[in-house]
Amino acid sequence: MDTMIDDSTQGSSPTAPPTVPVKRLRGARRFGRKAVKACRRGWERVIKARNADGAGQTGMHRLIDLHAASVAGDAAIAVALAGTIFFNVPVGEARLQVGLYLLITMAPFALLAPAVGPILDRFRHGRRYALATTMLARAFLAWLIASQLHSWILYPAAFGVLVLSRAYGVARSAAVPRLLPERLTLVEANARGSLAGMIAGAIAGGAAVLLAHFGVEWALRGAAVVFVVGMISALRLPPRADSQRPEALPRMLQFPGHKTSVRLFSTEIWTALVATSALRALYGFLTLYFAFRTREDNLGPPAAVALGAVVGALGLGSLVATVVGTRLKLRHPLRLHVAAALAATLACAGAAATYSLPAAIGLAFITALSSGLCKLGVDAVIAQGADEGYRASAFGRSETLLQLAWVFGGAVGLIPLAGHWGLSLAAICVGAAAVAALRLWTVAQRTPEL
Repeated sequence: MDTMIDDSTQGSSPTAPPTVPVKRLRGARRFGRKAVKACRRGWERVIKARNADGAGQTGMHRLIDLHAASVAGDAAIAVALAGTIFFNVPVGEARLQVGLYLLITMAPFALLAPAVGPILDRFRHGRRYALATTMLARAFLAWLIASQLHSWILYPAAFGVLVLSRAYGVARSAAVPRLLPERLTLVEANARGSLAGMIAGAIAGGAAVLLAHFGVEWALRGAAVVFVVGMISALRLPPRADSQRPEALPRMLQFPGHKTSVRLFSTEIWTALVATSALRALYGFLTLYFAFRTREDNLGPPAAVALGAVVGALGLGSLVATVVGTRLKLRHPLRLHVAAALAATLACAGAAATYSLPAAIGLAFITALSSGLCKLGVDAVIAQGADEGYRASAFGRSETLLQLAWVFGGAVGLIPLAGHWGLSLAAICVGAAAVAALRLWTVAQRTPEL
């Protein structure tokens, strides 16, 4: 009987302790609460920075939101197309596909882009709706590419995204001076928007990589959703983002020398554009050149690591340029343009002489830093020197020139040149542009036009 009582007592004993102790659960809850508080504080700081220096009163914060959405959507599309065109095919085929993509998308762009500025000049009294249209159309094209990823529709749809992205950039650049707070300069305002765009682009690019594991089309659909959010931000811009209705509409296409033509670019603007175009071309060259050289040359680490280091240096340089630009007071921006072109020339020459991964990383960082600062400077020069009635045309042509410069440099980067020869060619070309910018700068000093 005693044995039976003992057995029954043992059978009614408490069950085994839980697999997750109560202390760990409490610790996890505390960690969760702290994480939520940290996220909340971080978000409050973002909102505070977004509204700082009067940006919340003039509506500049809405334009920052819009730019973040635009860059994020473009980044997601770029990640999706890169995986389709470049990374999943052999080197030779990838070079051919990238060249084909540049040809099919950029040749029509070179012909149509000069009309973007005059078109937007006609609709600058409805600039908010023009910005919203560029976002909505990109959302539609991103969704279309997702459903037609392996058909001929890919290239014309990608071309449409590119043109709409340029049109957005032109309209946004023309809207910045109208929403500019008194406590911010144009360079600081552009840098603040660029910083928000870079952060949003990095987050969206990482999210697109994760979505691409489930299928590239999901990254494209995510981009479409982001563009729709951007459209809402564009519609929430204040009415002051629009200009007054023009008394006289500009001509769609007007050649220099026409009796009614308008001179959009002064000597100062040309000086800034020559230096910035050379640096944008070098940026495009390095991006595609090392995309293939890291796969064909032995630079030490594996190809993916080497390429990631170079691309990371480009991104870091752009980030530093944006952060510096938010605090930079440019009284003489043309000096910056000439100095940046000369610095990039010396960096190219040094990298050509050594041709190693550290040299390539240093060159990429200097190029991105110089290009980013010069882009902020050229926007400020155009905003100050171009008449408001033709400001969109001036921004449109400058954006077109810089985009085509990037494509030209990227196309040269597709040529299978050995490391020393390729970087030597880059040093010669950028050096020639630096000399030309220096010459234009001296002319501008003799006959100031701004």
